[in-house]
Amino acid sequence: MFMGEYSHTIDPKGRLIIPSRFREQLGDEFVLTKGLDGCLSIYPMDEWEKFEEQLRSLPLTNKNARTFSRFFVAGATACELDKQGRILVPGTLREFAGLEKDVVLTGNINRIEIWSKQKWSENSNYDDMDAIAEGLEDLGITI
Repeated sequence: MFMGEYSHTIDPKGRLIIPSRFREQLGDEFVLTKGLDGCLSIYPMDEWEKFEEQLRSLPLTNKNARTFSRFFVAGATACELDKQGRILVPGTLREFAGLEKDVVLTGNINRIEIWSKQKWSENSNYDDMDAIAEGLEDLGITI
């Protein structure tokens, strides 16, 4: 399980150090793609394959299903760590997530999210967490 929050920088060439705790769980090859809420997501290969199977099961006749699948798959790229524990984030994905220099990597159970520091600050406001938690009871989440 991926958990925790780490601040790093992305260099001008688009290289980003992956925290050592995350590297241990990623394996040799993994997938980097767009994520929801304006971040990027890194999936270990086994988790990506599970997600890919779910996408395959979506009906091609459903426009929302096609758009959803395209969003995640079109920009996806297979990654490997270099000897310094870095990945190269393609320019299109850096642009999508607004990654310029300061970034935050967060664990989110089965994936890692990469946020621009600014977007993370804007999206990590938990003032309404009580209302969110109440709404999740309908999905079977209780604390």
